[in-house]
Amino acid sequence: MDEHEKRADTVRGGTEGPALLHLGFRPFFLAAGLWAVIAMVLWLALLAGRFSLPSSLDPIAWHAHEMVFGYAAAAVAGFLLTAIPNWTGRLPVRGVPLAGLVLLWLLGRAAVATSALIGAPLAALIDLAFPVLFVLLVGREILAGKSRKNLLMVALLALLVVGNAAVHLQAVGGPATAPYGQRLGAGALLFLIAVIGGRITPSFTRNWLAKGDAGRLPNAFGFVDRIALVATAAALLAWVAAPEAGSTAWLSLAAAVALALRLSRWCGLRTLREPLLLVLHLGYGWLSLGFALLGASHFAPLLPGSAALHALTAGAIGTMTLAVMTRATLGHSGRPLTAGAGTVAIFALVNLAALLRVAGAVATGEVGGALLLASAVAWISAFGFFVGLYGPIMLRPVRNS
Repeated sequence: MDEHEKRADTVRGGTEGPALLHLGFRPFFLAAGLWAVIAMVLWLALLAGRFSLPSSLDPIAWHAHEMVFGYAAAAVAGFLLTAIPNWTGRLPVRGVPLAGLVLLWLLGRAAVATSALIGAPLAALIDLAFPVLFVLLVGREILAGKSRKNLLMVALLALLVVGNAAVHLQAVGGPATAPYGQRLGAGALLFLIAVIGGRITPSFTRNWLAKGDAGRLPNAFGFVDRIALVATAAALLAWVAAPEAGSTAWLSLAAAVALALRLSRWCGLRTLREPLLLVLHLGYGWLSLGFALLGASHFAPLLPGSAALHALTAGAIGTMTLAVMTRATLGHSGRPLTAGAGTVAIFALVNLAALLRVAGAVATGEVGGALLLASAVAWISAFGFFVGLYGPIMLRPVRNS
C-alpha cells in the first residue's frame, strides 16, 4: 500500500452501499480503535474493583486476550483486507460479506466477555469463528491471485487461531495452555510487524525521499534483513516455548541487535519532517527495544519480564498498528499522506503510553500504580483521538484526488 499503488477503495467494483463497507480498513480500523478505548476503560474498572465481567477468563487473562485477539486482530484484518486486492488484483471484500466478518468479530468480543454466562465451550466456538473464517478467506484470495510470496500471511494468521484456541482450551477445563496461547498470538503479530514493517517502512521512506533532494536512500532488502528475520523468528519461538530459559535471553539479545542494525539502514533520521513516516521507524524501534529488554531481564533481576512484554505489545504492536491505520485511512480515502497536528498527537500519546507502561513495570508500589494509570490514560487518549479524527473519514465516501 504505497503512494504509487491503486487505491482499492476507488477501483475494481465501485462504491455502492454504505461508505463504511467499501473496503476492509473502514469498519475494522474503526472497530479496532473503539475497542482499544473500551477494553482499556473496562480494564481500569476491573483493576479498581468497580466492575466485574462474567467471563471465564480472569481479568488479567481477559485483558491480554482482548488486546491480542480482539484489538490487534481487527487491525490486522483491516490491513490485509485492504492490501490483498493490491497484491492479487482481485476484487476486495466489501458490502454484506464484509459486514458479516465484522459481525463475527463483534460476537467474539461479546462471547469472551460473557463466557461464564453462556458457557466457555460456546464462547470458544463463537470467538474462534471469525479468525478461522478469516484465515480461510485470506488463503483463498492469495492462492486465487497467485500471490504465493504472501502465503506467510496465512501461516501467521493460522498461528493466531492456534494461540486463541489454546487460551480457550484452558478456559473450558483443559491443560494450562493459556500462557502459551497468549505468547503464540503475540509472537505471530510481532513477526508480522517484522515482515510487513520491514517492507513498508523502507519502501515508503524511499518514495518520500526520492521526491526531494534524495541523498542517501534506505538500503535494499539483503543479507542483513534475512538475518534479522531469522533471528526474530528464533527468538519468538524460544519465547513462546520457554520464556525463562537462558537460551531465550541470548536469542532475544541477538534479535535486538539484528533488528536495530536493520532499522539503521532505513534512514529514519531523515524522516523527522514527516511524522507519518517517522512513526513507522519508531514502531520498528520498539520491536528491537522489546527484545533487548526481554534478553536483559534474564540477567537483571530488577528488570521484570513484563517491561519487555509491554515494550513489544503496547510499544511495537500499539505504535505500528496506529501508524498503519492512520496512513492507510488517509491514502485510501484520497487524502494527502501527511500528518496534521491531531495525528502527531496520536503518535506521541501511543508512544508515551508504551514508555509509561514499561516504566510502570519497573517501578514498585504507588509509583508503579500511578505510572500504570497514566499509561492507560495516554493509551485511551491516543485511540480516542484516532476514532475522533479518523472515524468520520471512514464513514464518508472516498475523496476524489
